[in-house]
Amino acid sequence: METLARWNDLLAARLDWISGYAWGPWMLALLCGTHLFLTFRLRIIQRYLGKAIRLSLQRKREGEGDISHFGALTTALAATIGTGNIVGVSTAIAAGGPGAVLWMWLTGVFGIATKYSEAVLSVKYRITNEKGQMAGGPMYVLERGLGAKWLGVVFAALTAVAAFGIGCMTQANSISQMLANTTNGHVQPWMSGTVMAILTAIVILGGIRSIARVSEGLVPFMAIFYVSGCLILLAIGWRTVPHTIALICRSAFTGQAAAGGFIGASIMQAMRYGVARGLFSNESGLGSAPIVAAAAQTKTPVRQALVSSTGTFWDTVVVCLMTGLVIVNSGAWLQGLNGAKLTHAAFVAIPGGVGSVILSVGLLTFVFSTILGWSYYGEKACEYLFGTRSIFPYRILWVAAVMVGSVSKLSAVWSFSDIANALMAIPNLISLLLLSGVVVAETRQHLWEAKEDT
Repeated sequence: METLARWNDLLAARLDWISGYAWGPWMLALLCGTHLFLTFRLRIIQRYLGKAIRLSLQRKREGEGDISHFGALTTALAATIGTGNIVGVSTAIAAGGPGAVLWMWLTGVFGIATKYSEAVLSVKYRITNEKGQMAGGPMYVLERGLGAKWLGVVFAALTAVAAFGIGCMTQANSISQMLANTTNGHVQPWMSGTVMAILTAIVILGGIRSIARVSEGLVPFMAIFYVSGCLILLAIGWRTVPHTIALICRSAFTGQAAAGGFIGASIMQAMRYGVARGLFSNESGLGSAPIVAAAAQTKTPVRQALVSSTGTFWDTVVVCLMTGLVIVNSGAWLQGLNGAKLTHAAFVAIPGGVGSVILSVGLLTFVFSTILGWSYYGEKACEYLFGTRSIFPYRILWVAAVMVGSVSKLSAVWSFSDIANALMAIPNLISLLLLSGVVVAETRQHLWEAKEDT
């Protein structure tokens, strides 16, 4: 057993090193460069955010597709809004200082253009499978748009594998461990794992329409509850909020000197960790969200792309910002804590216990929704590789993975998932850059020069 434990620690250490390289400066530069390139090539598509939000709230049927604009958006948000929006933000602040919050926010603003472009291509190149359902995503874009089926296979394989890690097992583990800790061991991981597996099976065995129905109810509730809770916490500590905002802006461009238990951070650290966490949280450029965008009922690719682009806005520009403001305003980041411990300290620092309730409900709903959303990404990748006959077995494996993740130690799984997630981005970014002219042409026809409302 000791030998096995040593091998497990060694594997985790090696994978962690590879993960650090995969998400190193070169990847951040590639993703940020794509964000900026598409923002300016699309004439700052972010200016249509108001129109995009109005479109996203429509639930009427229009055009071909399996689910509504709103259903596609909430399913994508279900997968995107997760532990990264809560625990991930605290990790960025602990490593990069308060200034990381501003860089994270800016990443979300520019990432809107990339999320828009992904959706345009995924809807344009989607197909109807033998069951009459829509199938799309970067794998179809790579095959039908670039004629590079082998790259589509690579992307699909990475997605199908990464989904089990980052979208399933690690999420289930987060819930089971949190419940065990908060109940002093009364709720054992196998208990929460069993309940989670049953709930997951009930939802995902019904397919995308079932997932979308649950997401349409769960995502608005959890987002409104969490953001409202953060605003309440900021209202309670309103006296220091102006100083907090000034500190975040100043630290982003000057760095943060050591104070209290904080070891200090340079401008580059603030930029690196803020950008990395923002990219990882909103998934713009990774190629996951456009898989569900392709299932939307829409008259043109541009209409759904506008709706999809709001996902990055809600995820990073709103939710991550709220978490960052609460953590910095609490002063807990000066205690030398990191990750979940820092997040917990920041929220419980508010008198009355309301912060603890907001954090617990937020984590429970965010994590469960991620399990649902990523199940669809994984099964569509599996469908691309092996056909529709593989969908049901994949769903059964997914439910089993929820149980395994709840009761296992997953240090190596986290790192492996990070690596696969980073590698997913490479073929997707290739398609975005090489087919950016197609995105511009679609946008010109259906938005810039459209004679009727998009």
